[in-house]
Amino acid sequence: MSGEAQPLLIQAAPAAPVSLPWPPGQIPLMLAPMQGLTNRAMRSLFIDWVRPDLVFTEFMRVNAAAPVRRLSAGDLREARAHEGGVPLVVQLIGHGRESLVSAARTAQTAGAVHINLNMGCPYGRMTSGLTGGGMLKRPADLAEIIHPLRQAVSGTFSVKLRAGYDDPAQVFSLLPLFESAGVDFLVLHPRTVVQKYTGRADHAVTAAVVRQTSLPVIANGDIRSAAAGLQVLRETGAAGLMLGRGAIADPLLFDRLRGRAAAEPDRQERAAQLHRYLRDLLARYQELFCGEAQVLGKIKEVLAAMDDPLLDKNLRQLRKAKNVRTFSALLGELG
Repeated sequence: MSGEAQPLLIQAAPAAPVSLPWPPGQIPLMLAPMQGLTNRAMRSLFIDWVRPDLVFTEFMRVNAAAPVRRLSAGDLREARAHEGGVPLVVQLIGHGRESLVSAARTAQTAGAVHINLNMGCPYGRMTSGLTGGGMLKRPADLAEIIHPLRQAVSGTFSVKLRAGYDDPAQVFSLLPLFESAGVDFLVLHPRTVVQKYTGRADHAVTAAVVRQTSLPVIANGDIRSAAAGLQVLRETGAAGLMLGRGAIADPLLFDRLRGRAAAEPDRQERAAQLHRYLRDLLARYQELFCGEAQVLGKIKEVLAAMDDPLLDKNLRQLRKAKNVRTFSALLGELG
């Protein structure tokens, strides 16, 4: 995806026929749910820095074996309609109609308004049922889950999914189900589950899905620059974008797409941003997590998502830091 990126000044999409967690005519930019990364400290940083149009929780695991407590107490504390004034979508991962419906109701009682079902994670646990992307392995079972979930959710109900389990054309056979159930919008990552994160996200599949459904489709996958994001919007007609690893590596990707920050920053700009980003995140992690080892481990998970040739040496040094003091000293060299 080449060419100089232009600001996100795209003609307004037609008004949505249903109430969505973004204003009619707006092209939403969403922060993706990423397990271990988009915790509330990371979400608060993004909200303070670039204010995504939607943020998602890390996935909340639904316990099918515990009918009284389907969701953990920690997860329920995060279930709310908004976070910092930005709509918050609670993402559920689990299996079984009864357990998922019960979890959705519990999350709503705790304050959630927007519920999303994870049908895309390629690392769903293989227990007594298939979860995440594994749900696509048994498409015949989906109708008895999607319809009751939609009926149980009084706010918006969306689905995040892969293009298929091992066939990227599988998604097309599922569109009538999502439409008839009244799913509000889809988030599509156009890889198969078995691909995990290998190869490239095929946004030709995204474009074909957009053409074949009346549902708003949010494009997700391999959007690491403003140029890439704008090309995906232009070529697919997607209703919006969900930014994952590209945003974790560069939070200003949201503002680059909006034309509020340089589309292709030079090394000096990148170094200054990385210094500010990791310094701010380190302070938030020290409030959220317990102990130096956990704080350092969590921030190194963020570094693992970064691949910046301009700062390769600095990133390698930061990844090798043995303690927070050394990490902070190395960070100071960037400032």
